[in-house]
Amino acid sequence: MENHYNLLYREDERELIPLCCQMGVSLMPYSPLAAGHLARPEWHTDTLRSKTDRVAMGKYDRTEQQDMQIVRRVHELAEHCGVRMQQIALAWHWAKGVASLILGATKAFYLDDAAAALDVRLTAEDIAYLEEPYLPHRIVGAIDRNPPDGVILLDEKK
Repeated sequence: MENHYNLLYREDERELIPLCCQMGVSLMPYSPLAAGHLARPEWHTDTLRSKTDRVAMGKYDRTEQQDMQIVRRVHELAEHCGVRMQQIALAWHWAKGVASLILGATKAFYLDDAAAALDVRLTAEDIAYLEEPYLPHRIVGAIDRNPPDGVILLDEKK
């Protein structure tokens, strides 16, 4: 199943992921680093993406205040383990049984970081520490109905 799933957005854990596990369907999440928010200790940066990616803003900015608690914990654990934040965030996916990830790598070293995440072993305590501050989010990323006539989707090209 290709789904929206990461430490900042875990809504599929209630129904979809247990169903996939029961039916033997593997998980292949997109946005495993939450549009880069799990790869740096601050929410806002000077990157082109953080200034222009309206889809990411719509998915994540609404819950910035509560999600920064998780970002800080990813940062703390990365420093403690001597690895990069993205390696902790990706290692969490491996610990959760994810089969493969869809990475939006724009630089070669991002792929190196992702491969190195396979060597990061999180304990049950690490996982609980990362997950504990999570609060339920409204559903984003999935389209559950066709938009009304006249609505233009964000990524529609003219």
